[in-house]
Amino acid sequence: MAGTVPAPQPPPGPPPRPLFWPWRPNPLRRRTDTARAWLGLGVLLAVLAVAPLAGALVGDAAHRHYQDVARHQQQTRHLADATLLHDAPRHPEPGSDEEKKTRYPVEVRVVTREGRTRTTRAEVAPGLTADSIVSIWIDSDGEETDAPLTGEEVRSRAAGWALLTAIGVALAGAAVHAVTGFVLHRRNLARWAAAWAETAPRWTTPT
Repeated sequence: MAGTVPAPQPPPGPPPRPLFWPWRPNPLRRRTDTARAWLGLGVLLAVLAVAPLAGALVGDAAHRHYQDVARHQQQTRHLADATLLHDAPRHPEPGSDEEKKTRYPVEVRVVTREGRTRTTRAEVAPGLTADSIVSIWIDSDGEETDAPLTGEEVRSRAAGWALLTAIGVALAGAAVHAVTGFVLHRRNLARWAAAWAETAPRWTTPT
């Protein structure tokens, strides 16, 4: 319809930055922009090179460490038959899924590898009666302990340390890039302030 005022349109957004824009010729490009771009590229390449190597070295060291721990545990721990000295408490909801997961501490009697009879406390299923026999892992002192590390657990823990190391290298690289970018930004602000202090009087009308 003639004379109709068109609806206002939002201003167009900034054009997308082209690839490798910090290195493209630009009259507004500052030396700090180029320095920050090169720094980011350098940090990225350093992280890509160092993270896998550091992860592999730490993972290998962790694997050897946990292998030694597993061998020591296998030498000092063993599976023994433990006899309950009194009844274990009954679960409030017999037959429930929670009952299958719940364990209660009960005094038991075990025999060590040296043939000594010891009394210790063990986590057992609810409802077991006195004189029931359960299998538990005990250490050289006859105290209940965890089972020795398996090969899968050794590999899992070593892989975990390798992954944490690689992530740590990446975070360190990101921190270096962020701190350097902050320093360059502060330098830009200082230069802008100095340039404005020099230019401002030319825009001021004397009274």
